[in-house]
Amino acid sequence: MILLPAIDMKDGNAVRLKKGNFNEVTVYSHDPSEIASEFEKSGAGFIHLVDLDGALAGHSVNEAAIKKITSTVSVPCELGGGIRSMDAIEYVLSLGVYRAILGTSAVQDPGFVSEAVKKFGAERIVVGIDAKNGMVATHGWEKLSDITAVDMAMDMKKRGVKTIIYTDISRDGMLTGPNVEQTKKLSDDTGLDIIASGGVSCVDDLKELCDAGIYGSIIGKAYYEKKVDLKEAVELFS
Repeated sequence: MILLPAIDMKDGNAVRLKKGNFNEVTVYSHDPSEIASEFEKSGAGFIHLVDLDGALAGHSVNEAAIKKITSTVSVPCELGGGIRSMDAIEYVLSLGVYRAILGTSAVQDPGFVSEAVKKFGAERIVVGIDAKNGMVATHGWEKLSDITAVDMAMDMKKRGVKTIIYTDISRDGMLTGPNVEQTKKLSDDTGLDIIASGGVSCVDDLKELCDAGIYGSIIGKAYYEKKVDLKEAVELFS
């Protein structure tokens, strides 16, 4: 199972939100690139970046911080948040990001995903499915759609997508454990590479995901609150 430590960015800082609430922000660093360097030293094979301002604005906002990260580390980075056009994908890739995560745009315009996979390849395009009670949420988790996570994942598979990041919003930033049952269902039903996001609180949570056959897991707050030693976790699961 691959581990992807996360850096969520707001106003150029590395932060965490509680359940995606923009009013409940904890700032962990004013220089996200320093955290990325720590991830690299710990042996992370991939870094997960989120432009929180971008998710709300609908276009990249934290470009300076993103560029500094990608030029500081040699570890490939993926980025989500406000990437809603072909130009936007091209732009974030030009910042040194290895793959773009499509979220709101994938829900609103599935044809856009087909186009993106065709143009940039499945390796460079990941779809983020953020769900509340199994239903897909959009616009920085502010709006709830009427599409189930499984239905959306199946549609994305038909469009050539190979990797899905699945976030259970109710668990995100809460350190209450990931929703292993729903994540496993998504993985089993679709056969896609599912990366679990939200709720990881300790190494046992990671073991549970690994035992359930999940492809990867994002580690956010558990790292920042020193609940998971990234170096040890990477050695354990790689």
